[in-house]
Amino acid sequence: MPLRTRLLSLAVTVTAACLGVQAVPAAAATAPDTVVSRGVPIPAFYQPPAALPAADGALIRSEPLPLALSLPSINGPLPGRATRLMYKSTDSAGRPAAVTGAYLEPAAAWRGGGARPLVALAPGTMGQGDQCAASLGLEHPLLFNGLTVSVGYEDLAIYRLLAKGIAVVVTDYVGLGATDRLHTYVNRVDGGHAVLDAVRAARSVAGASITPESRVGLFGYSEGGGATAAAAELQPSYAPDVTLSGTYAGAPPADLTEVTEAIDGSDLAGALGWAINGFLQSDPDLKPIAEAHLNAAGRAALADLSTMCVGDAILHYTSRRSTAWTDDGRSIGDIIRTEPALHSFLDAQRIGRLRPAGPVRVATGVMDDLVPHAQARRLAADWCRAGAEVTYVPVVLPDLGRALLNHFAPLLTDQGAAVTWLADRLYGRTAAGTCATLPAQP
Repeated sequence: MPLRTRLLSLAVTVTAACLGVQAVPAAAATAPDTVVSRGVPIPAFYQPPAALPAADGALIRSEPLPLALSLPSINGPLPGRATRLMYKSTDSAGRPAAVTGAYLEPAAAWRGGGARPLVALAPGTMGQGDQCAASLGLEHPLLFNGLTVSVGYEDLAIYRLLAKGIAVVVTDYVGLGATDRLHTYVNRVDGGHAVLDAVRAARSVAGASITPESRVGLFGYSEGGGATAAAAELQPSYAPDVTLSGTYAGAPPADLTEVTEAIDGSDLAGALGWAINGFLQSDPDLKPIAEAHLNAAGRAALADLSTMCVGDAILHYTSRRSTAWTDDGRSIGDIIRTEPALHSFLDAQRIGRLRPAGPVRVATGVMDDLVPHAQARRLAADWCRAGAEVTYVPVVLPDLGRALLNHFAPLLTDQGAAVTWLADRLYGRTAAGTCATLPAQP
């Protein structure tokens, strides 16, 4: 095992011990009908019913969600009280889908005017196994059992919003958490619909202090940035009842053709497998093309990755290249360029061709070469040309030497500013856009 892998594995073990996180029980201790993903039993809550409601955003079921990081206070537990959710959405093929997530009612008071606002948070890349769902991450911020490594790194942004008295609803996305299908990773429509329907579902949670008049914001980075960007574009046609006061889209994968080539051979090469698995889940007509090009190693990698979380993928697939997965040694990017159906599918995932609703803030690290900076900046420029109110923020950091660090560092360094910008929109303050200066920026 390479030294870097051993060190990361050791760090995860030590962190788990420091947090008091125990190993997840093995599958042998579960009931016969329990769904198990990579040795982790998935709670029965996450198994969808046979029939789903007709209305998008309808709440299917809910239950209290214990937060791993919670303190008692006079006004209730800090940072707030959480409810696990399952709600109905519609996927990119027009099929009904059960989506899970969580609603968090803050203990902090809302100091702005009007009703308490709501932010729908779309998580960054968590993986493709059901155990990687963000709602489970709130309960188990670090999951380690020798087979699965999952880190609830979105919790910091969630708690920052709660501290401002802003209610938060988190989506697990289509197929991540809910056990009836595979997660359709970076699918534009699935992600956007899941975000918007989470807002609708939150309005039905018992005891929630939000109202139909509550201002609504969207917050997401990386996969989450793509989902919130897509939601802002889709809102006028899909969810006219959800009025958006502001959308933060950090490091959005707006052009999957460019992103696919960037992640191939990177620290997060496993995400390429999640994307392919998601494409095949969304459009079964693509399966014969995949079967014609993938070799045995490629098929085994896709199956292996389908149950992995992001920590697993970093441990086991860092620097892997897709040329080892194909029968003729070509990369997945090369195959996409020569297969019209694949090229057309990815082209349909392009974000930036519709005008987003409400003001948007697009932030991207100038050194980000995992979700390339140039394509994210192009999204902001496309939206400006469409007449949208855009604030574009280039996050300037030095080259940290690793693609994953160059992608992850802006999430942390810009997060406070992103939360403040979105909170200002929820206070009703006007955003100062940057479209007039964007063409002159490098």
